Amino acid sequence: MSIVGVTEWGGMGALEATIRFAGQRQRLIAHNIANISTPNFIQLDVSTSAFQKQLGEAIDRHRDNAGQGPLDLQPSDEVRPQPNGSFHLVPNTPSGNIAFQDRNNRDLERLMQDQSENVLVFRTAIDLFKSRSDMMRSALAQRI
Repeated sequence: MSIVGVTEWGGMGALEATIRFAGQRQRLIAHNIANISTPNFIQLDVSTSAFQKQLGEAIDRHRDNAGQGPLDLQPSDEVRPQPNGSFHLVPNTPSGNIAFQDRNNRDLERLMQDQSENVLVFRTAIDLFKSRSDMMRSALAQRI
């Protein structure tokens, strides 16, 4: 087994993709919060369920290849993987927000909920990634 096979062991690619997506989505949510009272500002977001479906399909393809090779996320309408591992997000306007007279579609409670949920996903993925990394480091040092 090559070192690439070791680093892709145990869903590391899926965790890394989740961390990258959550990080970029956090920037988008922070931008929405920062501009909540800006006239004519329209909030934008990406669908987490669409990303989860995209990630699930990539995991299924990875399993079909007997876990060989990197996790290959295919582009979707909102999330386009880049060669460097990051994502190009193509956000859209979330529905269900209140449109005010200044054309701003603000909903502070929803933004705070989105931020909290996104931070939870990010921290959980980071903790799992760290746990897997520590386990690999320990195995490589023959301290199991």
